Amino acid sequence: MAAQTRAVVSTQWLINAVRTNQVGPKLRVLDASYHLPHMNRDPTAEFAQRHIPGASFFDIDACSDQNSGLDQMLPEPSSFSRYVGELGVSNDTHVVVYDCSDFGSFSAPRVWWMFRVFGHSSVSVLDGGMRGWMADGGPLTAESSRPERTDFRATLNRSWVKTYEEILENIRTKRVQVVDTRFEGRYRGTEPEFRDDVLPGHFPGTINMPFTSFLDDSGKLHGAERLSEVFQEAGVDLQKPLWATCGSGVTACQVALAAHLLGHPGVCIYDGSWYEFFKRASPEYIISESEAKKV
Repeated sequence: MAAQTRAVVSTQWLINAVRTNQVGPKLRVLDASYHLPHMNRDPTAEFAQRHIPGASFFDIDACSDQNSGLDQMLPEPSSFSRYVGELGVSNDTHVVVYDCSDFGSFSAPRVWWMFRVFGHSSVSVLDGGMRGWMADGGPLTAESSRPERTDFRATLNRSWVKTYEEILENIRTKRVQVVDTRFEGRYRGTEPEFRDDVLPGHFPGTINMPFTSFLDDSGKLHGAERLSEVFQEAGVDLQKPLWATCGSGVTACQVALAAHLLGHPGVCIYDGSWYEFFKRASPEYIISESEAKKV
């Protein structure tokens, strides 16, 4: 199936797959909704009320390293294998991920990247997410269906995951471009972070590209021509190595998806992102227009 190699599938394609009963062991649909605390939205409760028929809920918090002390960090390969196996995903399953963000796409690219970093390339993001699905008249249900458990074997591509130490080294060497996908206010330090123990700002050398810059007004990803322009306007050269960061490693994956669509599949993610960096870095590495980090 050609769609298996596509990083993005259209709502029309998935509507057709749902209506022709293709969702099953060979095609799994995952609702990967995750909302920031200030949104006051419960994604599991929303999933219970309505979701794409045949979909399962993928809990980004549950499928993460519970011992890191940081949010949404990658789990061990064995934990990921166990988690997605419970969702009926095997190594020959085509996975389609969506989320229910008002933006159209927020957390789904993170789960798309997780599958890829664990060696599963047959994974797609639903273009426009639940917002686009509803706009195009896609069917919804409250019925829950528990898929049959299967085996999944994950192999972690560690080169795609960047650490705090690698970020510090790159600040010194300036060898790799780093994009920060948080909104401009959080990046510049003029708007608060969503955690009380973290101040806004950024580390030296990063380029701010809010994740919404990759989306059009309907919440769908821009076409290839516009995506190229977005990178060019920000001063990012996709022919050169590129890493991405954000608050906790979720929206940074929009950069990986957008670059992949343009034929550059190797964008690396700083998994700890700003929340880790702020807690560990010394004050001279914190750039902010507001209150600086207290020594």
